[in-house]
Amino acid sequence: MRIKITGINRLLVGGVKGMRYSLTSHLLPLTSLIALLSCEKTIDIDYHTAPTQYVVEASVTATGMTARLSTTNAMDDNSGSSDISEADITVSGSDGSSSRLYYTNNGFYRAAAKGTPGISYTIDVSLDGRHFTSTSTMQQAPKVNSFKVIRKKITTEWFQMGKLLIQDQPNEDNWYFMHIYRNDVGYRWAVMSDRNDPNKELQQLFSFFREGSGDSDVLREGDRLRVEVRAIDQRAYDYLYSMQVMEATGTNPIQNFAGGCLGYFSAYGETTVNLVYHSEEVTEED
Repeated sequence: MRIKITGINRLLVGGVKGMRYSLTSHLLPLTSLIALLSCEKTIDIDYHTAPTQYVVEASVTATGMTARLSTTNAMDDNSGSSDISEADITVSGSDGSSSRLYYTNNGFYRAAAKGTPGISYTIDVSLDGRHFTSTSTMQQAPKVNSFKVIRKKITTEWFQMGKLLIQDQPNEDNWYFMHIYRNDVGYRWAVMSDRNDPNKELQQLFSFFREGSGDSDVLREGDRLRVEVRAIDQRAYDYLYSMQVMEATGTNPIQNFAGGCLGYFSAYGETTVNLVYHSEEVTEED
């Protein structure tokens, strides 16, 4: 790929996000390049196009089983949908249960069978003569003690943050995935374990915005916030944690599936909290 730069004295070429699905990008970014240019210069960039890969995102919950299949797209592919409709998908439980997921639309496969806490579930995706498998143990639904928006002063500036308090399940190791939606669009997410404070009330702070900024993620009066708190197993936590730190580490997420596909499978218990943002209800904390 050749890029011609005219009339620019300095160019910064950073990481390029090409193959993308769900929360992250799976095409390794370009090596950062800082070039001092004269009035005109041509740069050759080899971005090492990666082969197309299958992506599986699947879950077992108290309301049913869902899987979504797609493929990654190359950076220069603007063809749109890459959903898969011809896979065979089954989920089997350590209790002897077995459920087949049937295609519905937009790459989604579903089954009405409900998950049971304490049962380990294995998903098998058969596609083009290949099998992708992963296992996850379903957890109890977490207990959310409270969620609110607070103000905190950091150095000389005020920030608004989401403060989430979860009551940890006693006498067991626990891992949590928390996803905040603003007006039904993903807004913030994080993962947390109880490693440092087992059996206690756990706190997670989400940085929302700096007061007075004009950023697009500033909360507006009447915005609807929905917080989904999931109790997940360690395999799902390890995958999501690796996604959380991938930008800082410069690596892709760890593998959650055997067989060579991207994505992850999680059997989880979930609790949802809803809140409507009103600036007059924001409390100040040290």
